[in-house]
Amino acid sequence: MKLYTGKIPTIAQEMIHSLVQANDIEVNDANEAQLDVEAVLKEYVRMDRETTDQAKDLLEQRKLPYGAFGKLKRELAEQRGFSLGEESTMWIANQILETFMQSQHVEEVYADDVVLRKKLREVLKKHMKVDDELDQEVRQRIKNLEEGTQTWELEYSKVMEQVKRKHGISE
Repeated sequence: MKLYTGKIPTIAQEMIHSLVQANDIEVNDANEAQLDVEAVLKEYVRMDRETTDQAKDLLEQRKLPYGAFGKLKRELAEQRGFSLGEESTMWIANQILETFMQSQHVEEVYADDVVLRKKLREVLKKHMKVDDELDQEVRQRIKNLEEGTQTWELEYSKVMEQVKRKHGISE
């Protein structure tokens, strides 16, 4: 699961709209409340990129195989109190709830945290599962190459960029 920068405004708008429509929250300015949510989502993307870069640097410094990347990235994220993968939706939802409690653009929160968290996570999962669909499409296009080889890695990156452009998704 991955959060794409290009999807952030759509996700934030959907979150605010659905919560307001369900009378779970009351906002005095929906656009500003949306910007508050966007800030949380952008911070998640920033932290994810930073953690990825740090993991890559450590792999290189320690001369570890690329197979150790996922484990190393998870360890770094854990040290920062940051979540990846499936758990990322919970981390993001919790951050958004904290933002709602502090935002001057959210007048009132009527629903319980559990209810809000569930609704926020549903929106996130819907938009973040796009990554799995993109991966499947790319793998289908390069199925003639052997996975794990340098050629496969290069072709995967190239085709992924083409597929993202086709679907209008940016990093």
